[in-house]
Amino acid sequence: MNKLIVVGSGAIGALAVSALIGGAVASADSYAGQKYSDASSAASDAGQTVVVASRVGDKLSQDDCIVERSQTAPFSSANDGVHVSNQVQFYLNCNGGYATATTPGTSMGSQEGRAAKAAADQAAAQQNEQDELAAADQTPGAPGE
Repeated sequence: MNKLIVVGSGAIGALAVSALIGGAVASADSYAGQKYSDASSAASDAGQTVVVASRVGDKLSQDDCIVERSQTAPFSSANDGVHVSNQVQFYLNCNGGYATATTPGTSMGSQEGRAAKAAADQAAAQQNEQDELAAADQTPGAPGE
């Protein structure tokens, strides 16, 4: 019984070490967080064929969808097991930049969700400023009349 515990804990330790080493070898996802239009352009410029592996949501046009993650070849095709090269698969989130009470999107608890909300707030503030300037130009007695 004691030998089984020692062997079992040794196997768990070896698994933990291999996970740590494997995690260090894995490369960063250079497309994650980008809009599909930007990421697909960059991948095409790098000589890769872009394939949409999955898509979640329908609130955004495909060009505006966010790449949640990507998988760059080499890998085997899920359809027939054939070796694939010069291809990148994108996993898209088309729900929207950030979640609200009435629309799906990236959680405001995530860095991506907070960044999307801040960008939307900034764009809305700029639009309000432009609207106010346009309204002031059209009021009677405004400068220039």
